[in-house]
Amino acid sequence: MTLHGFRIGDPTGKELGLRIGAVRYLPRGVRKSEYARRGLFDVWLPAVAPSRALIAWLKSREWTPKVARMFFTRYEREMRASTDSRQTIKLLAAIAKRAPIAIGCYCEDERRCHRSALVRLIRQAARL
Repeated sequence: MTLHGFRIGDPTGKELGLRIGAVRYLPRGVRKSEYARRGLFDVWLPAVAPSRALIAWLKSREWTPKVARMFFTRYEREMRASTDSRQTIKLLAAIAKRAPIAIGCYCEDERRCHRSALVRLIRQAARL
């Protein structure tokens, strides 16, 4: 399985394969028809992004180890609760077994980003 994370807007190479924008919102000023043309990501997949409520909750707090644990727990709970999210994660796992994919978000530090948890969930789904 070839699965990576990347920051949207950073230079990327072909080794990342299919670049999936796992974000709730498109970049400011970018139309849906333009994200691939601008090289931000190939596919926008908000079904595996944190909910608007979870994003708002996180932005209203200072990042601490406790907040981090709560955020990742809530994010994973959201992914398990939604049939669309669960099935999308299974699909991403199946694709990653056959071709390289990369999960992208705007966060600078992947350790503080949902994409690290999403990569873990995809790897778990691939083992099932």
